[in-house]
Amino acid sequence: MRTAVMTDSNSGITCQEGEELGIYVLPMPVIVDNVTYFENKDITMEEFYASMEAGKQITSSQPSPGDVEDMWNTILSNGYDEVVYIPMSSGLSSSCHVAISLAEEFNGKVCVADNHRISVTLRQSVLDAKKMADSGMDAKSIKAKLEELGGYSSIYIAVDTLEYLKRGGRVTPAGAAIGSALNIKPILTIQGEKLDAYAKVRGIKKCEKKILEAVKKDLETRFTAIPAGKLVIGAAGTFLNKEDADNWENEVRETFPQAKVYYNQLSLSIGCHVGPNAIGIGISEEW
Repeated sequence: MRTAVMTDSNSGITCQEGEELGIYVLPMPVIVDNVTYFENKDITMEEFYASMEAGKQITSSQPSPGDVEDMWNTILSNGYDEVVYIPMSSGLSSSCHVAISLAEEFNGKVCVADNHRISVTLRQSVLDAKKMADSGMDAKSIKAKLEELGGYSSIYIAVDTLEYLKRGGRVTPAGAAIGSALNIKPILTIQGEKLDAYAKVRGIKKCEKKILEAVKKDLETRFTAIPAGKLVIGAAGTFLNKEDADNWENEVRETFPQAKVYYNQLSLSIGCHVGPNAIGIGISEEW
């Protein structure tokens, strides 16, 4: 039984990286001034954020049902017996529910795992699924294991500006104006499938400190059962300057020397809402 693993680019895994890992990646669409582009395919990170800063109208979008089905058919025609598809959390997008409905037409050959994750924690789920598939587990068993472990993760993210949350209707214009005047940065959190406000901090450096404190608290309370060597912490962001990304990764690595730490650029679909120079972090356990 050959089981393929598929995800979307909200995992932070690019199509090129997916090819290297043996993972199929569906590029997520973003819309810039009514023109649809696909992440890492026909728009670069630099082009995307330049458009954003130029004030162009930018929104995220779901993958089309046809594109999802086409990739499933391609995978199955490439010699695989089944597919386990791991999209972004159903709590953050309806695309997961759409995929579950589409899978009903594939006679059990496609299993859609809704493990309530996104970004760096979703990335870990996808890597875990690949290890499971390589060990001989079938799609149904992988789906069950991912959904069992899905809520055992945590994400924090802070934005550098409220402008893009305002454009998306998540902050009122008045609230954005006051926040900008006072240099207030909101910190958001995802615990399971819900996106909630966590804190409001003045200045991005204080945001970094607050996020690291939140992770320390989680490790001392919610994640004490993670065995040594299995703790994975993904530093993330939408940094335009590589040096800023490296500095954030190093700060996380120095704060949590017991963990496997890496940096991953946030997907453009997430960037639509948080804007450039956002910082984030995610906790998960390696399978």
